[in-house]
Amino acid sequence: MGTPVTSPFVPTRPPLRQPRRGDAPGGTAQPGGPRHSRNVSRVSDAVLRMDDMTVVREGATLVSGINWTIAEGDRWVVLGPNGAGKTTLLSVAASRQFPTSGRVEILGGLLGRTNIFDLRARIGLSSATLADALPADETVLDVVRTAAWSVIGRGHESYDAFDTDRAIDLLAQLGCASLAGRRFGTLSEGERKRVQIARSLMTDPELLLLDEPAAGLDLGAREALLRRLGRLAVDPAGPVLVMVSHHVEEIPLGVTHALLLRGGRIVAAGPVATTLTAPVLSACFGIPLEVGVVHGRYSARLAFPPTVMRAAQPA
Repeated sequence: MGTPVTSPFVPTRPPLRQPRRGDAPGGTAQPGGPRHSRNVSRVSDAVLRMDDMTVVREGATLVSGINWTIAEGDRWVVLGPNGAGKTTLLSVAASRQFPTSGRVEILGGLLGRTNIFDLRARIGLSSATLADALPADETVLDVVRTAAWSVIGRGHESYDAFDTDRAIDLLAQLGCASLAGRRFGTLSEGERKRVQIARSLMTDPELLLLDEPAAGLDLGAREALLRRLGRLAVDPAGPVLVMVSHHVEEIPLGVTHALLLRGGRIVAAGPVATTLTAPVLSACFGIPLEVGVVHGRYSARLAFPPTVMRAAQPA
């Protein structure tokens, strides 16, 4: 037999405790049981599948007619202008929002027919909404560790040495080990982003969803974060990754597929090589763009007409 592949971000370990129906957040961990509750029969082998999915809220259509399938091993980026529906799409994928119509399958279970608390234990999520909900006076260690119970804010729940060791290990891998004793509210934006990602990995998720993880970061903090996300994306033992962004410059190495949204509808979806092109990105953002790729990293800028470029050149 070959040597099993293990991820630096997902160390081999015994089953994590997850809260069960009827468990109070302040309860004591119960021994035994599987790491995650599985469906008796999977609908399909897709990690995520949306069929003609539409979300309407207060008369506004946020996304419409979404058909999207994510397979095991995929690493996706979702791009689009403001108001395109990116966060709504990710919220449905995280089982935090239900579609108005259509069919959504997440990790083998149909949304609406699957216990969402069991499902959410298998999904790692980092978002601005979640960050705002994290207690500012809580230690970084507890911000990460409470994810083992799927709770926000430390109560009377019990954590054993494994929980603590895993939280510290994840913080170390994201360059945050020295922050463990700090209060979350005292961190810089870049530090908060990395701590949130450590928290999202705490339960060893099968699906990792990151909503604009590099937003608001300066150049150095952005590049440091993207380097770590790149390590996670190229790791064959890492979770399936879906990352939302406004900018192609924020796409880490290792991303395999891209989905482009505009006005709540899909403009294009597929492998990055055929999707992140100047014509497709121009159609998505509504302006003529030039797209470049250097050492696997993308960039985009406004494509000036030749007459403008000639006028800008020195005599």
